[in-house]
Amino acid sequence: MGGELTLDTATQSASARPVDSDIYAALDLGSNNCRLLVAKPVGSGFRVIDAFSRIVRLGEGVAENGRLSDAAMTRTLAALEVCAAKLRKRGVTRFRGVATEACRLADNCDDFLARAAEQAGLQLEIISGGEEARLALDSCTPLLEATASHALLFDIGGCSTELIWVRLTDGAPPEVADWTSLACGVVSLAERHGGDQVTADTYNTMVAEAGALVSPFVTALDIGDLLASGNVQMLGTSGTITTIAGLHLGLPRYDRAQVDGFHLTGADIRHQVARLLAMDFEQRAAEPCIGVGRGDVVIAGCAILDAILNACPVNSVDVADRGLREGMLLGMMRAEDLAL
Repeated sequence: MGGELTLDTATQSASARPVDSDIYAALDLGSNNCRLLVAKPVGSGFRVIDAFSRIVRLGEGVAENGRLSDAAMTRTLAALEVCAAKLRKRGVTRFRGVATEACRLADNCDDFLARAAEQAGLQLEIISGGEEARLALDSCTPLLEATASHALLFDIGGCSTELIWVRLTDGAPPEVADWTSLACGVVSLAERHGGDQVTADTYNTMVAEAGALVSPFVTALDIGDLLASGNVQMLGTSGTITTIAGLHLGLPRYDRAQVDGFHLTGADIRHQVARLLAMDFEQRAAEPCIGVGRGDVVIAGCAILDAILNACPVNSVDVADRGLREGMLLGMMRAEDLAL
């Protein structure tokens, strides 16, 4: 993955900008993927000059064993070494790298982070679920609707799912009114129930398991009247919802420009989920927006999404192909603005 794209971040950053020589990089080491963005500030936004994404399954077995496996660490360290080479090649001057739920859960994560520093030369920090939610909101703010009074932002990850309840007020930045990090993600759910061949009964069991975690949070929000009046925007960021958007669009190759900001109806989502359930692993893996690396976890992601929509019924979901990396880049650039 590479090339250039421009993100509209005008609503989130000051007009002042760091000097042109500053090159920023943000690395998000999740439970399933290792993702890197390298960018330069441009006007009121930034331009991505390099990127990298690889499925590493760092969280493989963590929910059951409480430890990062040797195989998972080896895969991940190889990906981190690629990222480090890109940082050197691009002359990065500002870097932040974070690790999320897999490292929060693993007893041996300190050893892994020490190896990452020694082998790849990368200093990574383990962030809390609250910090993860804040970064996700930072990156997705440009997609929030002015007509809504609230938004439910969800991020379905490898070992956890973040739900962020956002209050929207005219003339003010969006406010995190409540949030939760649920111990349920595509890797951990697929490991418990299987991902290659998924029957309807197994899928319903996954939806129920995820729903038992999602429902208490949504119920406590007491948002029935807001939902009935249509004042709640549902905004999703993660591989699950972007994959469904790509499938709905019939893309011959995944294209972020067509997916980011796309609008999916509930019927659109249900149709694509039904299609995926009718496929076997090989058929799912052959889909250009899924691939072999995600063919066994995409159904688990659909189950978590189903649970979210059951608990918070809305007519449509807006899709965000942006996340922690964009939030980190914005945060570093804002900090530099303030220092000027």
